[in-house]
Amino acid sequence: MASVWNKPGIEAKEVQEVLAARQHSSLSTVQSTLERLVRKGLLEREKRRHAFIYTAAVSRAELLGKLLKDVIRLLHDGSPDTILSSFVNVASRIDGSALDHLEQLIQHKRRQLEEAEDDDG
Repeated sequence: MASVWNKPGIEAKEVQEVLAARQHSSLSTVQSTLERLVRKGLLEREKRRHAFIYTAAVSRAELLGKLLKDVIRLLHDGSPDTILSSFVNVASRIDGSALDHLEQLIQHKRRQLEEAEDDDG
């Protein structure tokens, strides 16, 4: 996915070249992986000349949100405190500004919710 996010409209051969720096993968392995991601709705493909080009159907943030939602659903014990405290602990370990950024995101979301309520009411 990172290869496609970094270069929208990438061919399977180019993805294989990017991956070659880290691990050996045959072109057929890369192609079948890309096709699975297309079937899952994460990538889109378009035929151009002799090859398919791939673009992301979801952003990094959308995919991360979906993955986190799935993990939370899997591990949730019924109490939001467990999830929230774990999230805050992880954020605090990222770097000194992560908690400040998290607080800004929370304030921004609260403003959005208030504006939506004002529009409805």
